[in-house]
Amino acid sequence: MRSHEIDYKIMGESIQLVEVELNPQETVIAEAGAMVYMEDGIAFETRLGDGSQPNQNLLGKLFSAGARALTGESIFMTHFTNRGFGKKHVAFAAPYPGTIIPIDLQKSGNRLIVQKDGFLCAAMGTQVSMQFNRKLGAGLVGGEGFILQRLEGDGMAFVHAGGTVIEKQLNNEVLRVDTGCIVAFESQIDFDVETSGSLKSMVFGGEGLFLATLRGTGRVWLQSMPISKLIRAISPYGNNTGKESRSILGGLLEG
Repeated sequence: MRSHEIDYKIMGESIQLVEVELNPQETVIAEAGAMVYMEDGIAFETRLGDGSQPNQNLLGKLFSAGARALTGESIFMTHFTNRGFGKKHVAFAAPYPGTIIPIDLQKSGNRLIVQKDGFLCAAMGTQVSMQFNRKLGAGLVGGEGFILQRLEGDGMAFVHAGGTVIEKQLNNEVLRVDTGCIVAFESQIDFDVETSGSLKSMVFGGEGLFLATLRGTGRVWLQSMPISKLIRAISPYGNNTGKESRSILGGLLEG
């Protein structure tokens, strides 16, 4: 496992983008449609999969693509490679306002668990796959924890979040979080979803029926404004109020 070594610069405040600097023949992979601009000499190619396993057969690629479809993402990823001379730059932005988080996977045990729509881009060599949370509690809230993304590698990866990002270090501790506010956590953290309290609290408290529970030792990243809350805030009576509700019990499960 050896990812390409890339340099980067994060630009902006409330609506950020990340500019990646590529040496000749270096590659960065990104979600389809995330590119903002690229300099002359950068070549891009849309492929099935992340390219971390160059010898993977067609069946394996199709399986990986199908798994990505379950996370709600495009089955294709775009590979941007510097085919020119000297350093070249390509920039990516998240699909909604928020913050871009740079994470060195080598410093996170070479593995990171990310909300299913949180991945933005990463150094070539990073494996992007799906992870099911098999616990019943997480299953009840569907995409808010049941289907996650797993990033594996030893290079830089970039995750986007809504609003302000909070990074917390747990030391054999328990943290309870609104189910939509989790962005990412290190793989040694135990994740589950539990009821938020008494029936009265669940009905009248305004915090939703379930809370995510993170246990163990490691880093977690939280977001203050998940896209589901943003949509409800700006269009409370519109047709999009349920667009990002991913649970089998609908909007009642979201805080």
